[in-house]
Amino acid sequence: MRLTNVTHLRLPFGRLWGYDVSVSALDRRLPVSFDQRLHVGAGDRPGSWMALSFRLPSPTRRESIADAWLAVIARHGTLRTAFVPGADGDPELHEIDIGPGTWVEHQVSPGQAVNDAVRDILDAACSPYAQPSHRLCVLETAAGLTVVIAADHAHVDMWSMLVIARDLLSALDAGRSGREPLPGAAPAFVEHTQALLDRNAAPDHVRHRWEDIIRDSGGVMPQFPLPLGAPDPQRERVEVRDVFDLDDGAAFAAQARNDGVSTLALAVVAMTAVTRELAGTPLRAVFPVHSRFDDRWHDSVGWFITNSVLESAVAEPRAAAAAVKEAVQLGSWPLADVLAPWGGMPAAPGMFAISWLDLRRLPVRIDSVGLDAQYVSATIDTDGVMLWFILDESGLHLRCRYPDTVEARSNVGGWLDLLVARLQVDARSSVRGLLRVEGRTFRLERAGRDDVEAIAALLSDDQFGPDRECVELEQYEAAYNLVVRDSSNYLGVVRNDAGRIVATMQLTVIPGLSRGGSSRLQIEGLRVAAAERSHGLGTAMLEWAHNFGRARGAQLAQVTTDEARERARAFYARLGYRTAHVGLKRRI
Repeated sequence: MRLTNVTHLRLPFGRLWGYDVSVSALDRRLPVSFDQRLHVGAGDRPGSWMALSFRLPSPTRRESIADAWLAVIARHGTLRTAFVPGADGDPELHEIDIGPGTWVEHQVSPGQAVNDAVRDILDAACSPYAQPSHRLCVLETAAGLTVVIAADHAHVDMWSMLVIARDLLSALDAGRSGREPLPGAAPAFVEHTQALLDRNAAPDHVRHRWEDIIRDSGGVMPQFPLPLGAPDPQRERVEVRDVFDLDDGAAFAAQARNDGVSTLALAVVAMTAVTRELAGTPLRAVFPVHSRFDDRWHDSVGWFITNSVLESAVAEPRAAAAAVKEAVQLGSWPLADVLAPWGGMPAAPGMFAISWLDLRRLPVRIDSVGLDAQYVSATIDTDGVMLWFILDESGLHLRCRYPDTVEARSNVGGWLDLLVARLQVDARSSVRGLLRVEGRTFRLERAGRDDVEAIAALLSDDQFGPDRECVELEQYEAAYNLVVRDSSNYLGVVRNDAGRIVATMQLTVIPGLSRGGSSRLQIEGLRVAAAERSHGLGTAMLEWAHNFGRARGAQLAQVTTDEARERARAFYARLGYRTAHVGLKRRI
């Protein structure tokens, strides 16, 4: 799922609507979590919200969207709560009742971008003390409807935004079919807050470790290790980068498995190495960890995040895994008690935080690609560095927010450049691409444009090549451009230990409705250099191809070969392929 900022949010022009719900007077007082107290206690301000935008897959009446939204609010207790300043200055949380309301059109001013209009609406509606502090907006365009849902961060986290979007879509589907809109109420976040308040205090070894890390950070929470310029808040600079595509993500994960660690731990290795190289210090950062300790909370909405601290001194997988494990453990205890010696969280200008979310492992899913779903952050002034990683079916993405100063542009930007380069090198040198054949090691990798000439030579070096292939390299280069534009294609080359290309193949994952909606893997153009044939390289390539297809949901592999290629047909038969269909071709 794309990570973006409201300044960069891609929204078409259209009519912009917001839904004004009706709200009751304040009711029962509720417990407040440690992070809520810090966040809301900072007061009303613009940019305290987070949002999710997505396109509705079919035409839908605004009245139906309102009904679905009210069903979502009814299911999730935190959406029916509001903060007010207490008599002692601390925020108080109270229940409120929310009922049907009306749609209002928000005018997009002449010359104003739609995303700027959305930002103004959400800044006003989703501040910490707003009642309620969430907002549903709909953008009507000729191409369809785009929904934007936002809430003050005190009530939601990224996981929660997925739950809200999923439940809204489910309620819309139920409304069309006449079913009950949603299951019963999900466990409320205030129950989780109370459960944490009732926990025992942290043991001494946890307190001592917090003390060590804060002491080593200068008596404050960890700070970015390079200068950021003026210490007062500045307008933010937001960078959004796609670190891996699907293939590099799979390669990085394969290397992590080979090292016996998680993908997060392997990413921490890279961050540790970059920090050591540029700053000469260990990696230290605030590290948010989720607090949905059991599956009871999986369908709930709330700020199920607690802050921990991560310290990684050695750029080695096992050491990084131990650092991540320690950070999770340090964040598993009530922080109000742990941080009491500092009068709460000892934040300071330059605070550095790293967030990691693997959407593939969450029990909550939406079709983020089909819905063009985007996580949206607000625009704020900042004096620290916040780095978010999102890992999903399309790869690894990051978003980084830092002060827009000359020093921060150079130092944070340089740190990010080196980090992304390191991660990409790690992925492309992964064990996933290694093929071991008769004591020799080959590497299978995605073909680059410079490899086209070698691929063309392999295609020509076969009994039918002289009749089928051409001699003009430009035609192959033009075809290469078409192949790589389609993400369903993988054009691979195999290099020997001298770096020379000795084999190639093209893989395509083809979705379809037949066979119960099964996807299939098409294998084309498998060629092995004459000197490497009959040694097992082709077999190793096909085994790799099958794993490639399985990882993308393919349930069937298929290959075509000329009837006259008797040796090729025998080769495929030995590997389990059967002549189950008759393939027909003609020129068009």
